[in-house]
Amino acid sequence: MGETVFCLGTMFFGTTVDDETSFAVLDRFAESGGTFLDTSNNYAFWTDGGEGGESEALLGRWIAARSHEDLVVATKVGAMPTDVTRGLDAAEGLSEKVIRAGVDASLKRLGVDRIGLYYAHVDDRSVSLEETVGTFGALLTEGKIARAGCSNHQPWRLERARAVAAAQGWEGYTAIQQRYTYLRPRPWADFGVQEHVTPELLDYVRAESAVTLLAYSSLAGGAYTRADKKPGSAYRHEGSPARLAVLHEVAAETGATANQVVLAWLLAAGIVPVLGVSTVEQLDECLAAADVRLDADQVRRLDVA
Repeated sequence: MGETVFCLGTMFFGTTVDDETSFAVLDRFAESGGTFLDTSNNYAFWTDGGEGGESEALLGRWIAARSHEDLVVATKVGAMPTDVTRGLDAAEGLSEKVIRAGVDASLKRLGVDRIGLYYAHVDDRSVSLEETVGTFGALLTEGKIARAGCSNHQPWRLERARAVAAAQGWEGYTAIQQRYTYLRPRPWADFGVQEHVTPELLDYVRAESAVTLLAYSSLAGGAYTRADKKPGSAYRHEGSPARLAVLHEVAAETGATANQVVLAWLLAAGIVPVLGVSTVEQLDECLAAADVRLDADQVRRLDVA
């Protein structure tokens, strides 16, 4: 994904994060040299009054008011509910009809001629990979998207999709975005439709240089630095205290916050963090992580804790 260090997630922009604050965060990100933005056609349907499309529409308003020729906007298709009252139990899926309608609607809301990275948001096994991947391949050929990726897919499904694409001469998925943070989840933890990074996926992206791994929810909702926040139940197990202890030791050694160490640890592994922030102050803390240098011993201690 080029030289971009961070991707700015905009999930709640236009809903729980108002326009003024959203514009301020986006402006600060752009001023820092950031060019990679992440959204989805279904953000944020689950908020009070949300219907989906609000984040894309907010980005469209910001893009129209600014001039950023090198901007890379990533968005997604496949998880917009056909019935909001049923949520993701009624996800739109990944048929050719849905993908084509979705990309056109996203292009219109964003006000751009081409989507920089287009994700298959949630795996849909009711539709053949030939149909889904073939549609993404056609969108690449038509110039409606620049890159294709997937999110919330198991590693074997990613590999199978890439094999289908290669067999047909299509460009396959070159990015995968999954849930990932420093704390490890307990075995068999249930994240619903969200797929957590696994050792298998880490091994796969190390071997496949053409595939970029992006991590969402990497700061555990503020649990690393805020006394009023606790890690989700999936991370509450006997192994977490020791891992947290090493995290805070390394933070003290580097003079960085625990959040910054987590982000620096991801960057050291070649993973692109998707920053989920709602204020300029939160963004500034995250951006400063790019200057945190972890030595080999610190990375090893963080890895093995």
